[in-house]
Amino acid sequence: MHAAPVVPLVATTRGYPAAGYTVENVHAGAIAVVNRDGRLLAWAGDPQYQTFTRSALKPFQALPFLLSEGAAKFGLAQEELALLCASHSGEEKHLAGVRSILGKIGLDIGHLECGCGVPLYYEYNNLPVPQDESWTPLHHNCSGKHSGFLAWCRHHGAATTGYVEPDHPLQKAIRGALADAANLPESSMPTGIDGCSAPNYALPLASLAHLYARLAQGEQDARLGQALGPLFDAMTGRPDMVSGTERSDLVLMTAGGGDWVAKIGADAVQAIGIRSQGIGIAIKIADGNNRGLHTITYNVLDQLGLLDDAKRAVLERFRQPQIRNARGTVAGDMRTLFTLQRA
Repeated sequence: MHAAPVVPLVATTRGYPAAGYTVENVHAGAIAVVNRDGRLLAWAGDPQYQTFTRSALKPFQALPFLLSEGAAKFGLAQEELALLCASHSGEEKHLAGVRSILGKIGLDIGHLECGCGVPLYYEYNNLPVPQDESWTPLHHNCSGKHSGFLAWCRHHGAATTGYVEPDHPLQKAIRGALADAANLPESSMPTGIDGCSAPNYALPLASLAHLYARLAQGEQDARLGQALGPLFDAMTGRPDMVSGTERSDLVLMTAGGGDWVAKIGADAVQAIGIRSQGIGIAIKIADGNNRGLHTITYNVLDQLGLLDDAKRAVLERFRQPQIRNARGTVAGDMRTLFTLQRA
């Protein structure tokens, strides 16, 4: 199969409702859909398109901790496991959950090496950011993941400083576990520094989709079920902890009703696992502009025949959203341009 690396996926338009809309911008990318065995089922663009996984990697960065029974040792609750996989919004329940994890492992906020960040809650709920607040690493959307990193360090007696460095035993364990889960040699996974300072890896989209097909199978996965089972259950059981109010992953997993596990990544990455179908989906917009990502996601699910009337109702906001100007006037819309190819 010789596919273009990326193809047009979504367009934004501009015009007047009575006169019609004209395409203004086109965003290209690639899509891969695979089954639990890694067999390619559908695609747009090159399904082997290599992209940094960003926060879509989080459940698999928790693998070494789960595989070594760290969650049981520290007595982490389901909502705390969800936070290990989260890009949370910094709502009070998220902050309380991270504090709880840190308390269980005998550490505090000062040990987090993710940097400070304004809670995403304000951006996604169109609220002004308070000017009289001071933000700490606790508020960073990756603080849950980092509390899990620290828990691994405490579990294994490793240094709790410098745990984000590529040569730290934790990061070596993550890289090895990821390569094993993705059935890739470690040497084929380019490494970069993520927004939270931890190493992140570039994978072919089909490999990312395969990871999510396996995650969706949870405890039924023959090799990693003891870890993937609790992670799937936590993410789908507490999607509000993985995401946050008005966030897309919460909406997607709510629509999925426990059957879909979803995780977005920065710069327009989306991964979804569908348990009932035994498939994984990975999407990347090449220019990193994520404004059309949810529309693409809706249409992938639709083309795969995964949307009934109830799911359509929950996800309608993503189907073909209007674009409004500062006065609230409809100035255009967003529409998809692709048709999935089938194996």
